[in-house]
Amino acid sequence: MIELGLAEVGDAVGGTLTGPDGQVTGAVTVDSRTAGPGDLYVALPGERVDGHDFVAVAVAAGAAGALSTRPVDGVPVVVVEDPVAALGRLAHAVHERLTGLTTVGITGSSGKTSTKDLLGQVLGTAGPTVSPPGSFNNDIGLPLTVLSADAGTRYLVLEMGARGIGHIARLCGVARPDVGVVLNVGSAHLGEFGSPDAIATAKGELAEAATGTAVLNADDPRVRAMAARTTARVLLTGTAADADVRATDVVLDPDARASFTLHAAGETHPVRLQVVGAHQVANALSAAGAALAAGLTPAQAAAGLSAAVVQSRWRMEVTRRPDGVVVVNDAYNANPESMRAALAALQGMTGTRRVAVLGAMGELGPGADEEHHRLGVDAAAAVDLVVAVGPDAAGIAAAQEGSVHVPDRAAARQLLAEVLRPGDVVLVKASRAQGLELLAADLVEDGGAA
Repeated sequence: MIELGLAEVGDAVGGTLTGPDGQVTGAVTVDSRTAGPGDLYVALPGERVDGHDFVAVAVAAGAAGALSTRPVDGVPVVVVEDPVAALGRLAHAVHERLTGLTTVGITGSSGKTSTKDLLGQVLGTAGPTVSPPGSFNNDIGLPLTVLSADAGTRYLVLEMGARGIGHIARLCGVARPDVGVVLNVGSAHLGEFGSPDAIATAKGELAEAATGTAVLNADDPRVRAMAARTTARVLLTGTAADADVRATDVVLDPDARASFTLHAAGETHPVRLQVVGAHQVANALSAAGAALAAGLTPAQAAAGLSAAVVQSRWRMEVTRRPDGVVVVNDAYNANPESMRAALAALQGMTGTRRVAVLGAMGELGPGADEEHHRLGVDAAAAVDLVVAVGPDAAGIAAAQEGSVHVPDRAAARQLLAEVLRPGDVVLVKASRAQGLELLAADLVEDGGAA
């Protein structure tokens, strides 16, 4: 973050400084355990703990002060009504001061983090880039990402999530993007939005906010239609013949990593991805489009994509056990589209048998039972064994030959210990609330003694 006095912080967020002024020279953090010299600590209320209880702890660790809803004796505090809103206002103020910065926003029902990670690595070859691993895509995470940029940052890559109409517009108000990237409109959070059209309305807020270029997936009709909602230059990506950034000659290697020819700006360049799954081609094309919009050449985009690796945990994270079993941990989150993309990647991987360990998909609304049943049918047809984990996943295994339902993680671990053999490839995937990343870790550990 750029250096600011606490009084300046107060002016930026509409708060009142109590205590002596000081200089924020470090990071902005919401975790008192990470606070260090010169940091600004933001005290957030939580379900289990209240961050306000740790203001003094953060300052004792060296923090210059805190954002808080109330004064703390002997501690420099900027008092605000709502710390989350104040965090966003502070990020906006800092973003406005950063010159020579290209800001890219990315949204979509699936693939946001993977695309953000690809793009961050591509842009990083051309200049200092802020694109942290993980999914910092909400009213807390996005401002923290913005606030990690400084005067030397050339590219800022922001992931934007939404659980309702207006959410992405609010995030764009924190940091207006020069480039807006919309990947797809799927079923994620369908239960909250009510319809795919409502999801498209929300995702399209990023195209509306983009000041320079809107990078839109030409292969998704709802995303393509967002071209009518933006005043920015439109750059289409995909396999469609009229896409400005296009892939041809897509081939998967034995580990389901795609190679293709990138067509952009009248040039062609080979790309060989290091990330797993044919669905990563669409993500790579969106990243390439954003890179071109940010000023890179097609050759730079192709080279950067070919060198990019997985950065965020639990996204097609491949581990080869000493006993010959391959574990694919894609358990960060799931919806019908991402489930099928992961199953297709599993099908493309070389192995003796392919095993899909699947948990429930959340936030699908009234059609959840039907979606789980349809997924179970497709999974059973695609792989050798389906293991559905947890009570909410029972519909995945119902009446499907070659499918088994187990009640919990422990039962799944025991079953898989009995049936897995060298050469098997195991995919673990579910919505985040199911916690199946722990099962994937169990499976890796179980093969460690071989």
